[in-house]
Amino acid sequence: QVQLVESGGGLVQAGGSLRLSCAASGRTLSTLLMAWFRQAPGKEREFVGRSSRSGGTYYVDSVKGRFTISRDNAKNTVYLQMNSLKPEDTAVYYCAATGTTWYMGTRTDDYDYWGQGTQVTVSS
Repeated sequence: QVQLVESGGGLVQAGGSLRLSCAASGRTLSTLLMAWFRQAPGKEREFVGRSSRSGGTYYVDSVKGRFTISRDNAKNTVYLQMNSLKPEDTAVYYCAATGTTWYMGTRTDDYDYWGQGTQVTVSS
């Protein structure tokens, strides 16, 4: 069983930055495919980006060049660095994990473990 705990959300002005953290326990991070999703009010949960076991990353077009996922295997923690934030980035952000090696890993059904979510609000 894997437990995920997100932190780092908050309120920021448009153009600002935030870094979200996702601390994993119960399994070594290097054995997990990790992803970030987000869900805005009234909308479905959507894929933001993912980090493969080797650290390779893939992002949705709307955040490319602005968001970066990184891993610290020693701390068993994944990060989502968010720069140049826009009001449309406002959502609850979720960390997700799976031990399955998916080629893309962009669907919510691809992931077995989820964090509780952290709110990110970007004001205009």
